[in-house]
Amino acid sequence: MIKPLALATTAFGLLAAPVQAQEKTEAVELTRGEAELAELLEGRVAGEPRSCIRTIGSRNLNQIDGTALTYRDGDTVWVNYTRNPADIDDSEIMVIKRFSSTSLCRSDQIRLVDRTAGFLSGLIFLDDFVPYTKVDSEVAAEG
Repeated sequence: MIKPLALATTAFGLLAAPVQAQEKTEAVELTRGEAELAELLEGRVAGEPRSCIRTIGSRNLNQIDGTALTYRDGDTVWVNYTRNPADIDDSEIMVIKRFSSTSLCRSDQIRLVDRTAGFLSGLIFLDDFVPYTKVDSEVAAEG
């Protein structure tokens, strides 16, 4: 009696395995911020992360709600996923306390200020900045 029960249990497990594998391979639905970042980085490849980036000029640090901060410098898009991405709210104002006037570094402080009431609503702790550059079509074709 135990042997048929063991065989039936094993057979059931083998039948259920493809269903479980299919569930794991189904696409995970992206949040609005993740979809926006994926669109921004489409056709780009990540480079070596850096702790600081040069931020000379009037370029802006952009917020992608609940996902990351981005900074565009020529053909490069720098992404900082931060240590607390869920706290990024693109409806709030960022006040950046820099330790260098020409660079933005992971040690800099970013305070979030409520746009309507004007009070401090949070802090963003930076992480390394990851550069994303467009893939050269000739190199991509060879690789």
